[in-house]
Amino acid sequence: MSETTTARTVTDILQPRNTLVAGMVGIGLAAAGDWTGIPWGLLGALCAGLIPAGYIEWERSRGTWGDRHVVDRTKRAPIFFVILGSIGLGSLGMVLGDAPTGILVAMLALWAMTVVLLAVNSFWKISVDSAVASAVPALLAVVHSPWWLLAYVLTIAVCWSRVALTYHTVGQTVAGASLGAATAAAFLVA
Repeated sequence: MSETTTARTVTDILQPRNTLVAGMVGIGLAAAGDWTGIPWGLLGALCAGLIPAGYIEWERSRGTWGDRHVVDRTKRAPIFFVILGSIGLGSLGMVLGDAPTGILVAMLALWAMTVVLLAVNSFWKISVDSAVASAVPALLAVVHSPWWLLAYVLTIAVCWSRVALTYHTVGQTVAGASLGAATAAAFLVA
């Protein structure tokens, strides 16, 4: 398998939508301490990952973007606003539904991360895939077990794939991964 094929496989399998579905369910489960956290995790996955991915696909079908990567940073702002709105509404639902604190804090951390991604993206291209690939294991490590930090092997793989596919520079992936890791700090102030 060629390097490009391997990089494409890594970036497709570990794309934000997939990472958030698995991660948010895990965070919900850990935050609740039992199966009742799974629906909260699914709500988080829907709002943070699936709705934004659906929006991207809808724009692609309209011909706005060529693929889900939206490599032109000047066209990314609408995606960030959809993410912010979706996570905001999901968080409101969690507050009203008395969700476990850990899943709500994770959602708010992802919301804050998206605000920073939007701000940085207004003048410099930063890797959203790397940010999400880093945020999920960091959040799982805080809410569940430090053993989740071993999943940073996957974060490194995502960063490598983004550079190998020439979607980002090393600096853009490191910045994204650093921002993602910082989302776990939300638990320190919660």
